[in-house]
Amino acid sequence: MVLGKGELAIRAAEWFTDSTDFELLGVIPQKPEPEWAPSLGEWAERNGVDCVNSGRYQEFCGGEGDEWSVDVGCVFAYMSILPEWFIARFGRLLNLHQSALPKYRGVGSINWALKNGESVHGATLHELTPEVDAGPVLAQVTYSIYPEFDEVEDVYARGIEYSFALFEQTMPLLDRLRGVPQDESRATYFSEADRARLGERRTFTKARSAVR
Repeated sequence: MVLGKGELAIRAAEWFTDSTDFELLGVIPQKPEPEWAPSLGEWAERNGVDCVNSGRYQEFCGGEGDEWSVDVGCVFAYMSILPEWFIARFGRLLNLHQSALPKYRGVGSINWALKNGESVHGATLHELTPEVDAGPVLAQVTYSIYPEFDEVEDVYARGIEYSFALFEQTMPLLDRLRGVPQDESRATYFSEADRARLGERRTFTKARSAVR
């Protein structure tokens, strides 16, 4: 099962559809879906894939009251904190986060990395827990970024490619991987309320931030 939004969620759903080892049971799109990204819900409709059109995880398979289980779930920028009862219905529920955890937990990880002048960013596939982006790490990749000339949209596009490579190379190994706890002493976190401090890095380009 795939939860989330945008190109990365769609590419993962397509990967599951094409796989001989997995069967895609359905998708739960983030609602409202952003206008700047391709729609996971529309992809599901075109391809005959079951979709929770409301975007509410509570409605999947009858919700908390029904007996159901799923072997593997993958989350890609699904902006709800999933409760323990939902997580427990999965053999493994994974999140692909756009940073080299434990740094830059929360939202706007690329924006903050550029604002802070980082030269390296990353993507992390980790076990999902009720705590935001804090679960044990299964796999991680890092890549170069260039704050002196990169826009957020540049790093976002680069991150999609590195993230999908991490996903497709890790999933066939999933049965053999065990998560490694994150080092809490190195953790950083940014919430939606922190966005006001991003200045010219608030949006995809500095120019767009300047006119807001």
